[in-house]
Amino acid sequence: MDNKVDLKNFTLEELEVFLAGQGKEKYRARQIFKWLYQKDAATFEEMTNISKELRRELAESAFISSLAPETVEVSRDGTRKYLFRLADGNSIESVLIPEEDRSTLCISSQVGCAMACEFCLTGTFKFTRNLTTAEIVNQVCAVKREAEVRNVVFMGMGEPLANLENVIRALKIIISPDGMQFSSRRVTVSTAGLVPEMGLLGKEVAVNLAVSLNATTDELRDRLMPVNRRYPLAELLAACKRFPLPARRMITFEYVMINGVNDSIDDAKRLVRLISHIPAKVNLIPFNEHEGCSYRKPEQEAIDRVHKFLLDKHITVITRSSRGADISAACGQLKGKLEKICSNSE
Repeated sequence: MDNKVDLKNFTLEELEVFLAGQGKEKYRARQIFKWLYQKDAATFEEMTNISKELRRELAESAFISSLAPETVEVSRDGTRKYLFRLADGNSIESVLIPEEDRSTLCISSQVGCAMACEFCLTGTFKFTRNLTTAEIVNQVCAVKREAEVRNVVFMGMGEPLANLENVIRALKIIISPDGMQFSSRRVTVSTAGLVPEMGLLGKEVAVNLAVSLNATTDELRDRLMPVNRRYPLAELLAACKRFPLPARRMITFEYVMINGVNDSIDDAKRLVRLISHIPAKVNLIPFNEHEGCSYRKPEQEAIDRVHKFLLDKHITVITRSSRGADISAACGQLKGKLEKICSNSE
């Protein structure tokens, strides 16, 4: 396959260009795109409304990649954690979180992460490389084979906006009416706060934006999230205010609550001041403890106190319940556990 191209690295428009270069009609791209993402075709032979000659030509110049989970862990609460092994031997994770009226798939965008957030397990894995567009969309394809997926969130391993080109391509495939057909309202991209890339994302696709905030002062955020030294709070929040939001949508501010670090009422007061001029909602996320990290999850009283304070200030707030605690469902936990097992068995 060295000289062949992976069709799942193409958006619909790029596939049209590729086929035009081979002298093929534009409408063929739409046919092939639907086979890839709506019928989950694994081979060109399955594409029965395309001539045998075109199928043969495609097989000579292109291929269709796929992912299958190497490991799946299922929680008592129904959460499913997938470990995917990539062609080069690296591994990534995806998590499917079931809800009563929807299910949300959390996907990865990089192998490892370079953001080095102090509380994040994924940050302990050194950054290896960006995922290709195909490796991003194939996570969704793989999970859809066995479960319904209603929402897709780019909140897995890696910083999505540090892999902006491939993430935008993947988003276009995910929300395309000829591709995966997800409503843009059901797709969210999370960022640690890469300000220039936030603007570029907003110009290219109309999806939801989530910002991992986690601190209300530059001093604390500098420590928890080194990206803040490049793009401090004032700059980040100004970019949030500029972000082009479709009607009635809000930016989600993710706030990981850590015991004795950022879980006080004073923190909550500063949070309200920071986001008061932005259409915003807050996700309070109790810290998920993991081996090797000294931080601890907050007391339930602190969570309830901050939640109530934000509600009283007319802030839309959700406290995210811990899911999949019995199956290593936090980002990087399954990968870390399996790598430790492998290293201990060598």
